[in-house]
Amino acid sequence: MSNVNTNFNDRTVEYEQLLNDFKLLLKKNNLKFTIQREVILETLYNSDEHLTPEGLHHLIQDKEPDLKTGIATVYRTLALLEESNVVTSLSFGAQGKKYELGAKEHHDHLICTECGKITEFVDDEIERRQHAITDELGFKMNDHSMQIYGICAECQTK
Repeated sequence: MSNVNTNFNDRTVEYEQLLNDFKLLLKKNNLKFTIQREVILETLYNSDEHLTPEGLHHLIQDKEPDLKTGIATVYRTLALLEESNVVTSLSFGAQGKKYELGAKEHHDHLICTECGKITEFVDDEIERRQHAITDELGFKMNDHSMQIYGICAECQTK
């Protein structure tokens, strides 16, 4: 039972740090800290999904129906968070972007081009090969993102 409490406490501390960093980011950009912006951050933090701005907006409306959060506020807040590397996005061309909190452990993505499902994965061998290739070519890697597009198992059976 103490392990559960430790994990809960760690997540609470992690969120509080993220929230403090967010407040500093807003201040640096001469923007007000509002409950709407906090709910956007909190919803992203608590989500295991990759969310479109519209999907995020709907989640917030469902969770906080009395809170007036406009879609424009969601878009502006996501843009600020992405610009500051707090969130990352995956582009779906004309379908727009899906966002996730950037504070997660590094992972890569399988993206179904039929249904849009995104599956996260980690492969240590792929990570080792990427580092070996950059070392071999004398390239200093700062970051990377791997996205594999195809058709998921569920869509293949349809």
